[in-house]
Amino acid sequence: MKSKSMKHEKTLSDTLANNSRSSYSGVSMCEDDDCLDAMTDNEPQIIETLSSAVTTILGGLGENPEREGLLKTPERVAKSLRFLTKGYRENPEELLKKAVFKESYDEMVLVKDIELFSMCEHHMLPFFGKAHVAYIPDGKIVGLSKIARVVEVFARRLQVQERLTQQIRDAIQDVLNPKGVGVVIEAKHMCMVMRGVEKQNSVTTTSAMSGEFISSPSTRSEFLRLIHNRS
Repeated sequence: MKSKSMKHEKTLSDTLANNSRSSYSGVSMCEDDDCLDAMTDNEPQIIETLSSAVTTILGGLGENPEREGLLKTPERVAKSLRFLTKGYRENPEELLKKAVFKESYDEMVLVKDIELFSMCEHHMLPFFGKAHVAYIPDGKIVGLSKIARVVEVFARRLQVQERLTQQIRDAIQDVLNPKGVGVVIEAKHMCMVMRGVEKQNSVTTTSAMSGEFISSPSTRSEFLRLIHNRS
């Protein structure tokens, strides 16, 4: 049993050493389907710590972490978790500031059906769906792709949908200071689908608004009508 354990530890340490010499030296690391961006200097140590924790979990589940099919599972899960939580290592406000432009346009700007994938902080199970984000400029606009990226940054953290919705609104409001911001998220939560109440068709909708999206019923109605217009 001791020799098998040593073999497992050697396999993991050898892989991490190889990664530190090659993959970690750049800005991305890809193995199988797990890709990471914006590597930190201590990434190998972080992956090793997470891998050790996953090995413990596998043992607690009654599995044998040393069998062939699970030898690299701890490392794969560690890299996957780092990717799924990469939003902790990104600054949404700074991201927005990179693409702010002066513009006299003062009508609603809407980016809808932004796909999002996040993880519920209560069970660490996925929730996924779409975000609809709108704002009314007040002398400044932002590159459209940056709106989607802000959604991505906040979604790639352990989240609850309610807070995620508010964080997207607040980041855009703080950086652009527009006349108003509206955010709606529609998502399906695996913690309600594959465990617990097991309601497979349930969808959760949250909204967060500011400025004219609150004070003007017509603006709010236009926003809601546009995001549900599929023609």
